[in-house]
Amino acid sequence: MDIAIRRAREQDMDGISDLLCQVLMVHHNGRPDLFKAGCKKYTDEELRALIRDDSKPIFVAVDELGKVAGYAFCIFQQHIDNNILTDIKTLYIDDLCVDEKIRGQHIGKRLYEYVLAFAKEQGCYNVTLNVWSLNEGAMKFYEACGLVPQKVGMEKIL
Repeated sequence: MDIAIRRAREQDMDGISDLLCQVLMVHHNGRPDLFKAGCKKYTDEELRALIRDDSKPIFVAVDELGKVAGYAFCIFQQHIDNNILTDIKTLYIDDLCVDEKIRGQHIGKRLYEYVLAFAKEQGCYNVTLNVWSLNEGAMKFYEACGLVPQKVGMEKIL
């Protein structure tokens, strides 16, 4: 499969929305106490605004027909004049997904490497992300990409 990676466009919205639903179901199946079923993270209006927002770039992996095979939602973060944090520029990966029907073809790795190269070009110090403990496949993928834990979120259900 021939894959190209580029910034998302409005014409990619349907494909992105389909993948957002896949991600939601992974989270819902793992934590139905936290995640609803049958909805998506962004409305069409919110997604359209994100696609246009240079501070929150979205990258898509598309096949030769323009079908979205994967995406990476990113957000630039920087804490200027913060009392305790340095002002490094970070590119945070808010969400990365490859269509479950075509996983295992290294599309996720290519998306991740594209994001790394983009972050370097933009003068970022690091790339960060959060991953839910319930998502063992994602945990293994990110570890294989060389990511290491930066912090750990913990909970006690009452």
